[in-house]
Amino acid sequence: MKTEALFNESRVICPGMVYLPSFADSDQLHQALQPVLTASPLRQMQTSRGFPMSVRTSNCGTAGWISDRKGYRYTAIDPLTEQPWPDMPEVFSSLAMRAATEAGYDGFRPDACLINYYVPGTQMGAHQDKDERDFDQPIVSVSLGIDARFFVIGPERKGTSTAVDLSDGDVVVFGGASRKFYHGVRKLKSATHAVWGECRCNLTFRKAL
Repeated sequence: MKTEALFNESRVICPGMVYLPSFADSDQLHQALQPVLTASPLRQMQTSRGFPMSVRTSNCGTAGWISDRKGYRYTAIDPLTEQPWPDMPEVFSSLAMRAATEAGYDGFRPDACLINYYVPGTQMGAHQDKDERDFDQPIVSVSLGIDARFFVIGPERKGTSTAVDLSDGDVVVFGGASRKFYHGVRKLKSATHAVWGECRCNLTFRKAL
């Protein structure tokens, strides 16, 4: 039976993981994202087992994270367009660096931004982010659009999870002990956001290479 405790909204979710409510400017990010998605459109990737992922995905930056039957990895070229991934907008990188510093991780310089689009009914199962080269670098996760329930378990996939209800503009930064913790997103409930519509956009900034 799953056990889940709801986060009490202090800044620290668990060791190394920091919650920054309403830290991001949603409207500004929405505007900056549109040319990125024109250059590298959202697509539904496959898992290594050949199943379609629940979310639609794209990337920007020097490297982009991809998933297919060959596995999970970063590439310099978008396999859909056969062109380099779009440059990371300055407003993206500056937000990620400010959030990392606010959470206590100075000197973070992201080279990759994974863009995930969720619609009501989609989710992200428990997983680790472990395709990067340097696990001393944090990950900055920005929530935009409709609300979602994020959860974190720990270094093992099984166990008690801690849930965090994230709203438009909320940021979670994780590094240190939490850098390789299993985490995910529960199935989204039906909702509509004034700017983003019936979706949640999640930007995750990483130092991939």
